[in-house]
Amino acid sequence: MVSSVPPWLLIFFNHNATKDTTRDVELGDLCENPLCPLWLKNTLVVKKKTLVVKKILVFKNKLLTISMQQTITILLLLFSTFAFSQQNTAIKRIQVKGNQFVTETGDSLVFRGLNASDPDNLDKQGHWNAAYFDEIKRWGANIVRFPVHPEAWRARGQDNYFKLLDQGVQWAKERNLYVIVDWHSIGNLRSELYQSANYETTLKETFEFWRTMSKHYKDEPTVAFFELYNEPTVYNGQLGVCTWAQWRDIMEETITIIRAHGCKAVPLVAGFDWAYDLRPVATDPIRAEGIAYVSHPYPMKRAKPWEPQWTQDWGFVAEKYPVILTEIGFCGADDEGAHIPVISDESYGDAITAYCAQKGISYVVWVFDPHWAPRLFTDWNFTPSRQGKYFKAALQKK
Repeated sequence: MVSSVPPWLLIFFNHNATKDTTRDVELGDLCENPLCPLWLKNTLVVKKKTLVVKKILVFKNKLLTISMQQTITILLLLFSTFAFSQQNTAIKRIQVKGNQFVTETGDSLVFRGLNASDPDNLDKQGHWNAAYFDEIKRWGANIVRFPVHPEAWRARGQDNYFKLLDQGVQWAKERNLYVIVDWHSIGNLRSELYQSANYETTLKETFEFWRTMSKHYKDEPTVAFFELYNEPTVYNGQLGVCTWAQWRDIMEETITIIRAHGCKAVPLVAGFDWAYDLRPVATDPIRAEGIAYVSHPYPMKRAKPWEPQWTQDWGFVAEKYPVILTEIGFCGADDEGAHIPVISDESYGDAITAYCAQKGISYVVWVFDPHWAPRLFTDWNFTPSRQGKYFKAALQKK
C-alpha cells in the first residue's frame, strides 16, 4: 500500500532543515544505524545531521510514493539518531591530567580556536549574534575566547554583561565550542597601574569578578577556562614592581576563591612580559592542582629562529603542565593596525603552528574582528585578511 507523507511529518522535516543549518554534528549516522534499511542507505550519503534532513527534503517526491511502513521507519530513525547525536556530541567537562586537557570521560583534547573581540563592543556594533558564532565554527575552531575589559564590565553593569555572556555561551554550546572567559586587563595588578584606562581595575574588583563568574558558571561545562588576567607586565618599571612570588600569591588566592564556590573551570595563569615569559614556573610553579599556563608569543617578542627561544621561555612548561597560547597572530608591516609585537609574515604562522603540533600545545588566534589588530577578517562579510587566510586554512586542516 502506498501512502503520502503526513503534513505534520513534512513540517518536522522543514523545521529541522532550517534550524542551526551550520551546526557541525558528527553522526554515526543514519547510514550507519543498524536499523537503517538498505534502500535508505543508498539514498542518504551524507555526514552531517542538518544535511541528512536537507537530503530527505531533496528526495521528498520519493517519500511521497513510499509505503507508510517506510515513512515510519524514517521518522523513527531521525528521532533516534538525533537523540543519539545530541547525547554523544554534548559538551563534556574539561579537566587537567598531567600535561593534557582531557574530558571527564578521559578523551584528550588540543584546542584550536579564535578570539572574539569584547562582547560589549560587538553588541554595540550589532554583531554579537548567532551568525558571528556560525562563522567562528565554519572557520574550524573548537574554542572561543571572550575578552572582558574591566571598563566595559563596569559601564554595562554586572547583570547586563551577564546577559551578553550567557547569550555567547549558549551560541557556543549549540556549536560545540568551548569558551574561555578572559579578564582582559594589561598592567600591574599588584600596584594597580595599567597600560591604558580601559584596563583599569583593582585587586578587589578582580577577586569579585572571579567570585561572580565562579558562582554563575560553576555548572556550565561549556565555560571550560577562566583566564585570570590577560597580560601582566610592569612595563620596564613604568608600572611599578611585581615579583613572580607576589604574582603567584595573587593567582593562588584567585584560584582559591573560584574553587571555594565549587567551580570546576580550569584556571589559566599567564606569565610576565605581556603574558609571554613563563621561565619562573621552572622553579616556582603555581601551588595548585588542575591549572594550565598561558603565553602570548607574538612574532616580535623574539628574533628568528623562534623555536629554541620559545622552548626556553615558555615551551618547556608543556612537558609538565598543559599550555594554551590564548593569543597568537601576525600582520604585515603595511597592514591596517600593524604594531609591535605582531609584525611578521606567514613564516611565523608556519613556525608557531608546527611548534604547537609537535608539543601538543593549544592555541587561540587573535582576533575575530575587522577593527582590532592583527585582524582575521577585513569586513562584516568575514572576508579573510592576510593572516585570516593563513589561520582559516590551518584551523580547517586540523
